[in-house]
Amino acid sequence: MLGSRCLDPSAKGSLASMSHDMKAETITIAGHGGDQIEAYLAQPLGHGPFGGVVVIHHMPGYDRSTKEIARRFADEGYIALMPNLYSREAPGASPDDAAATVRARGGVPDERLVGDVGAASKHIKSLACSNGKVGTIGYCSGGRQSFLAACSLQLDAGVDCYGAAIVNPLPEGSPVKMSPLVGIVKDLSCPLLGLFGEEDQHPSPEEVAVLEKLLVEHGKTYEFHSYPGAGHAFFCVDRPSFRPEAAKDGWERIDHFFRRYLAS
Repeated sequence: MLGSRCLDPSAKGSLASMSHDMKAETITIAGHGGDQIEAYLAQPLGHGPFGGVVVIHHMPGYDRSTKEIARRFADEGYIALMPNLYSREAPGASPDDAAATVRARGGVPDERLVGDVGAASKHIKSLACSNGKVGTIGYCSGGRQSFLAACSLQLDAGVDCYGAAIVNPLPEGSPVKMSPLVGIVKDLSCPLLGLFGEEDQHPSPEEVAVLEKLLVEHGKTYEFHSYPGAGHAFFCVDRPSFRPEAAKDGWERIDHFFRRYLAS
C-alpha cells in the first residue's frame, strides 16, 4: 500500500479499542533507485506528532521477531518502519530462504542499504503525524547498518546493538562482505547509542574501544554500554545467547535515548 496516513482514533472503525493503541501493516515504499520494496509499518493511533524509528532487521531477515520490535516502538509512541532489505533478491520468500539467498550473494550492498533507509526515513517524515525526527536501530548486521546510515544520512539518533565489521572486517570465510566503517566516523550526523556484550567477539571489546576512541577524537555525541557475561545477540529471547538483565537494561537505555532525541 502506498501513501500510508496517520490514524485518527476517533474515526469510525478505528482500532483505538485494542489493548495496544497502534496499527501495523505491510506497505510498499520506493527504496534505493526507486525500487518498490516491501516494508512493515507500525504506528500509534492519534494525530501525534510522533518521532520515527527506522528498524533495520538482522541478517536472519525480515522476520517475526523484528516485526515485534517495530510494534514495540509503536506502542511506545513512535512511527516505526522496517524496510525488507531482501525484497529484491527473494520477493515473497520465507525469512529463512530470503536470508540464505542474500547470504549466497554476499549480503546487502552498503549503498543500497543507505538508499533504503533514507527512503524509509523520507516516508516517515511524509506522514502528517510525524514530528520530522527520525532515528535508526539495528542488531548484529543491522547494528553496523544503523551506524552506516547514521554516518551517511541526516538523522536525529542512531542505535547500534553489537554491530560487527565497523572497526575490523569479518573473519575470512564469512558468507557476507562487509567493509570496515572507521573512515566515515567523522561523518556521524547524530547522537549514537551503542550496546555491546563483553563476551562478544564480533565486535570484540577491543573493537568497541577503538570505535569509542574515534568518536571522542571527532567530537561526536555518544553513549556506550557493555554488559559483563553477555555475548553476541543478548537481546534475542529465542536464543541461548539471551541475557535477560542485559536486555532489560538495554531496552531502558534505548527508550530513554529515543525519548531524548526523537520525542516532540
